[in-house]
Amino acid sequence: MLDFPRGAPHTSGMAPRIRLLSETTANRIAAGEVVERPAAAVKELVENALDAGATRISVTLEDGGIGRILVEDDGHGMDAADLSLAMDRHATSKLAEEAMLFRIATLGFRGEALPSIGAVSRLTLTSRTAGAAAHAIQVEGGRKGDVAPAAGAPGTRVEVRDLFFATPARRAFLRSPRHEAEQAVEAVRRLAMAWPEVAFRVEVEGRVALSLPPADRAARIAGLLGPDFAAAAVPVEASRDGASLSGLAGLPTHHHATSAAQHLVVNRRPVRDPLLRTALRVAYRDLVPAKRFPAAALFLEVPPETVDVNVHPMKSELRFRNAEAVRGLMISALRRAVAVGAPGAAPDDLGAGAFAAPPGFAEAAPPGIFPGWRPPSGPLPQRPRGPSLPLGFAAAPLPAPLPDFPQDGPLGRPLGQILETYVLAEAADGSLVLVDQHAAHERLTHEALRAQLVEGGVRAQPLLLPAVVEMPAADAARLLDQVAALARLGLEIEGFGPGAVLVRAMPALLGAPDPAPLLRDLAEELAEMDEALALEARLDAAVARLACHGSIRAGRRLGSAEMAALLRQMEATPRAATCSHGRPTVLRFGKAELERLFGRR
Repeated sequence: MLDFPRGAPHTSGMAPRIRLLSETTANRIAAGEVVERPAAAVKELVENALDAGATRISVTLEDGGIGRILVEDDGHGMDAADLSLAMDRHATSKLAEEAMLFRIATLGFRGEALPSIGAVSRLTLTSRTAGAAAHAIQVEGGRKGDVAPAAGAPGTRVEVRDLFFATPARRAFLRSPRHEAEQAVEAVRRLAMAWPEVAFRVEVEGRVALSLPPADRAARIAGLLGPDFAAAAVPVEASRDGASLSGLAGLPTHHHATSAAQHLVVNRRPVRDPLLRTALRVAYRDLVPAKRFPAAALFLEVPPETVDVNVHPMKSELRFRNAEAVRGLMISALRRAVAVGAPGAAPDDLGAGAFAAPPGFAEAAPPGIFPGWRPPSGPLPQRPRGPSLPLGFAAAPLPAPLPDFPQDGPLGRPLGQILETYVLAEAADGSLVLVDQHAAHERLTHEALRAQLVEGGVRAQPLLLPAVVEMPAADAARLLDQVAALARLGLEIEGFGPGAVLVRAMPALLGAPDPAPLLRDLAEELAEMDEALALEARLDAAVARLACHGSIRAGRRLGSAEMAALLRQMEATPRAATCSHGRPTVLRFGKAELERLFGRR
């Protein structure tokens, strides 16, 4: 039995007849898809200006863009005939033939923006081509007026007043003018990132909210994301199968509460594509804490015929012909860039500025805080003699006096241990350094395991007595499906009846941890992974889990030699400022921070 909502009673008798909607009603429905808020209107109008070859674009907002939007540009402009056609739906200069729909090289192509905006507002469009007179046309609630002579500079001027006056229900769902203005400014910011050679200016209620002169890409990134991002980012350059990726990726120690600092541009189109955002998240999955977001300005160029931009009303999501190739390119390029870093610069987490206390507690470390030292950009250094710190450290203290690990270094000399969890050290400049021993050792173990994996496989240590680990049958089956991959990780297992796994070998680097919690965690990790995730990414996630189980724990008392060994190996290990889960391993308090804490400044 059908249940009709209140206010919409069922009419018995004759069924309702299908009727053709009026042009005005159809336009207003279409406008609801294209123009959901002032920011959407601003985005469409600025995209039109960019497609028209503008080099300067000015946006003015009043009442959050609800009362008035004014977009002015110095582009090619339109003559009187084109001005009238521009206000008709599906009239565009950007698609000369149907085949061009499958290799779109412009931001707009549907011919819907201007008529959609005009359907729900009072719009005045004024335009002038070079060497000709200006003309204007007015549209109110979808009703188009006549083209008339007007005054105006070369280019186009679009004024939108009383947005959604014709659809008050849509207007009721808008938020405060301030919030709507912020969204509109953000839309312009994202377009400005993709078009650095164009000057942008945005005024909100008479105040300049954005002013960007023409610039190169590096200067535009710094202008939008700030000089701090540029100083805490590494360049990304990679190409594969006709696709190329470039830009800047933020270091893992500089993360944010939202994804607002993530700028993704495809063929000069800013997007929020789920595939690309997932690839970015996966690339940082063991470097950034949960529910935190790395900053990035990434520019992907692909042949236009290999990407479909006509899959979302706002054109913010895409469909790639070879999605896995694009995803793999992003993940591998970002991981390589963050791990290696820029030549001649601190490439990773341990670079200048990395050893900072939390925001509001201590400021970032200035450049050169550890003179004469830079983190390694290659594989872990091999020591000719003496124990490597991860080996056996999880189970027993290192032998003293460990001559290969000097007491002093860029991270300082150990002073002692606090709460049997944190190593306290003093750097050469007098800075106070605090190291979380479990988090730091987890990163060291992770990188050592990863290095062995890259060389062909993690070295296994057979158990004297094979261990039987019981678990839910589904978890056991999941692990047994990955026997070959786990063997590469130094874990040799086989089935031992329903709901049980027999463990014959463990990774030698881990010492002698209990295999039961490790295997159960690995089973859960596999259950949460995307089946389409590349084997390399799955193995790296498993390595992170192994590292966690094979690291020294909080509450373990360390001797002076062990603390010195931990600090020295941190200095020799890439990405050592965060653990495998993205949490910080080290904090640094300089003279200024200490004086501030004690009220001396």
